[in-house]
Amino acid sequence: MSESASPSGDHRIAKIELDEATILWRNADVEQERRVAIFDLIEENTFKPVRAAERGAGGPYHLTLAVMDGRLKLTIADTAGEVLEELVLGLARFRRPIREYFAICDSYYQAIRKATPGEIETIDMARRGIHNRATELLIERLDGKVETDFATARRLFTLICVLHIKV
Repeated sequence: MSESASPSGDHRIAKIELDEATILWRNADVEQERRVAIFDLIEENTFKPVRAAERGAGGPYHLTLAVMDGRLKLTIADTAGEVLEELVLGLARFRRPIREYFAICDSYYQAIRKATPGEIETIDMARRGIHNRATELLIERLDGKVETDFATARRLFTLICVLHIKV
């Protein structure tokens, strides 16, 4: 694809899939988080794989996320399904934020069923704080590989968490 045929506005994710073989189990709350993250991500995102863009690929992109051997694998393809690039990121630095995020989400889901609005708000603020710090870490890990914005990276972190659910 020539650069002139791919305006910069096409540097976005048009379709995202999670490797279902990676996901062992998810409850209704997690399934809802997954659906919302994917919907919001497709509606509005900024995603520019640097090496693919340097070779002239302009998007939109199809992205598949998988966890393999403790690493996050991002398979970036064009809309015809041709793989443009595969990125592999170590997840060791994400273990703690993911664990913390799961713990606070469990508290949040319990709170929305029986806590006061003030208690729910406090837990939700803590949940957003953990999510935001993990998003910043993801942006740092993608630096030089994928140009993205905070909102896109935040939704991607949510999906990375979905891939880590254990029975």
